[in-house]
Amino acid sequence: MGKKKGNKAAASSDDFLQTLEDFTSKENWDKFFTLRGNDDSFEWYAEWPQLRDSLLPLLQDSSSSSSSGSLQILVPGCGNSRLSEHLYDAGFRDITNVDFSKVVISDMLRRNIRTRPELRWRVMDITKMQLADESFDTVLDKGALDALMEPEVGTKLGNQYLSEAKRVLKPGGKFICLTLAESHVLALLFSRFRFGWKMNVHSIAQKRSNLKTFMVVAEKENSVLLHEITSAFDLLSLGRNDSQGSGMCEALESENQIRRDCNNGSDLLYSHEDLKLGIKGDLAALTGGRRIKFTLGGQGSNFSYRAVLLDAQRQTEPFVYHCGVFLVPKTRAHEWLFCSEEGQWQVVESSQAARLIMVFLDSSHSGATMEDIQNDLSPMVTQLAPRNDDEEARIPYMMASDGIKKRDTVHEVTSSLTGEVVVEDVVYESAPSNLEDLSPSSDLAFRRLVFKRTEGLIQSEALLVEDGEILEQSQKEKTKDVSQSKRKGNKKQNQEPSKPLMRVSHDYLASSYHTGIISGFTLVSSYLKKAESCGTMVKTVVIGLGAGLLPMFLHGCLPFFSIEAVELDPVMLNVGKDYFGFTHNDRLKVHIADGIKFIRDITNSEASSEETSNGGSNGDSTAHNTQGGTCPDILIIDVDSADSSGGLTCPASDFIEETFLLSVKRALPQHGLFVVNLVSRSQSVKDMVVARMKKVFDHLFGLQLEEEDDVNVVLFGLCSESVISENDIPESAVILEGLLKCQRLETKQSIIDATKKLKCWK
Repeated sequence: MGKKKGNKAAASSDDFLQTLEDFTSKENWDKFFTLRGNDDSFEWYAEWPQLRDSLLPLLQDSSSSSSSGSLQILVPGCGNSRLSEHLYDAGFRDITNVDFSKVVISDMLRRNIRTRPELRWRVMDITKMQLADESFDTVLDKGALDALMEPEVGTKLGNQYLSEAKRVLKPGGKFICLTLAESHVLALLFSRFRFGWKMNVHSIAQKRSNLKTFMVVAEKENSVLLHEITSAFDLLSLGRNDSQGSGMCEALESENQIRRDCNNGSDLLYSHEDLKLGIKGDLAALTGGRRIKFTLGGQGSNFSYRAVLLDAQRQTEPFVYHCGVFLVPKTRAHEWLFCSEEGQWQVVESSQAARLIMVFLDSSHSGATMEDIQNDLSPMVTQLAPRNDDEEARIPYMMASDGIKKRDTVHEVTSSLTGEVVVEDVVYESAPSNLEDLSPSSDLAFRRLVFKRTEGLIQSEALLVEDGEILEQSQKEKTKDVSQSKRKGNKKQNQEPSKPLMRVSHDYLASSYHTGIISGFTLVSSYLKKAESCGTMVKTVVIGLGAGLLPMFLHGCLPFFSIEAVELDPVMLNVGKDYFGFTHNDRLKVHIADGIKFIRDITNSEASSEETSNGGSNGDSTAHNTQGGTCPDILIIDVDSADSSGGLTCPASDFIEETFLLSVKRALPQHGLFVVNLVSRSQSVKDMVVARMKKVFDHLFGLQLEEEDDVNVVLFGLCSESVISENDIPESAVILEGLLKCQRLETKQSIIDATKKLKCWK
């Protein structure tokens, strides 16, 4: 690996090299070169006889000038190698040698000042070189990159050095790197010279070492074409059983696969450096519909980020911002809105930015404040912003907001089925319009149930009101305690008044989709009226208990309903009881069961009952399920999906499979109503669900909750075409209004108003 002299100094320096742990330390290298002396050169990886035949042809091809003597060569991290001296003797005179060790530069200058006067020697940090852009034809690295790539240091110094090497090279110039080809070195080297460079790998024969030396050559092009890396040797000759040769083969195959994928148009993750090089076109110009996945960070940055650059699809819009940054927290990165291309374009539209840079935060950013993140991103984002005539135009930072003014966590629990569950009390920045007069002097509070797996979705929400009865009892107890204290001589004065006790209101629907679900009962209101008049209970099954708010409202508002809630996770039942005032009785029952199986058991029970009825004169045609109940008149699916990355947030995909929908239709009577709360931002997903529902049910109605936000749709499937038409809805809504026994008039009015949005989709 190096030349050894038969003296004590040489032996000592070799011993020192074996214990040199930090190859990036200037002090360590000064000590090393002092020990060796100026006449004892140390060769990294290969001697001149082994290098000459491979290196000289490359250098002779590099020069566009008439002679090799005018070829401008930079040797970074030169050390006391004789490589530059051999090149000088071979006719290359314009050679600049740099190293951060003053000791070695002084020694080399003294050694060559007389015999090779044109050689230049400069003390310089190769990660921050004071050299002009595009000033060299060749950068010749003999072990410098390897020395910088200490595992403890990471890639920071290597990145800085390669940026400098690329900067000082002329177009058509070559970066020639002699390396031992460790995997982390090749990973950096191949990726940094990916676009706009031709790469070739050579193997250098070694006579006195078991280690192989490789010469990686990158030629700088004016274009940003992506070439596969070629090799000047047979890969099989490296020896698959040899770890060094095997590592090189694997690295080449992996990198070339990336390059092939890129050339095939695959959706790859580019680097910030790639974008600045122009691999995806001129970033200064806006290109409608351009979408690029890339990474930010590295040199000069405290963090690394995964990001997506999106130029608005319609560039004719009057944009508010020429460029914006949208931060996606780790807890929401899996949501369809942010992880899918269709969802990301929706974010671009709402941002009103001509270019949006969506940045995904992860666990590595958990200790940083938003100010830290913005300060770190700002210089990088500025480089990615499109050209703009307004020099003072700001680049806003955006983040999904829930409009909450105050938030208090009431309870947290982890379920083996649902994951982390949070109960929280919140105060919104603005109160719902139908409650503005309820408490004008104080903020209205709402209790919410949130699953960490889908934090962007509120599972249940309820209005909190003062509990007058409990408050009165509490005051009596307090008065009693105070009287007892006075009799004991306690003279403590000016005690703080206790805060009013709050309870969940079960006669107000805080969730608009609950309002939408109940408005759909208009579609079967004639049957409901007949059942109430006859004293018949209307059986309603709700799959998905949540906090129990919908079953509790139905129980109080429609006293002729018999309600069964089916919940897979027993933790939800406890949460509903303890924090949302849920209670069950003979008219409101809960089954801890799988909703899919629950419905299929009803279907199987009905089929069995029909067979019995057909086989005997006294058969009973009324089906009974395995829980002991009859077939439902109304079936409501109100469950979320454990994985919303595919675009379906509610319900879980099993509940919209055609086989399940057919089971539902078989389980429902002719007057039956099937209700699905559908939450998706993907139009294609919604179209798919609607198509399946149309295929199975005779009539399909839909209700879009908010015109400005088409995320939530409630679908209603009817089992008979003769039940109702769209023209009958106003009259049927009047019937429903008479059946609703709501204590709050604004709640009833909200339900009736929602009936006006019901549309027949089949």
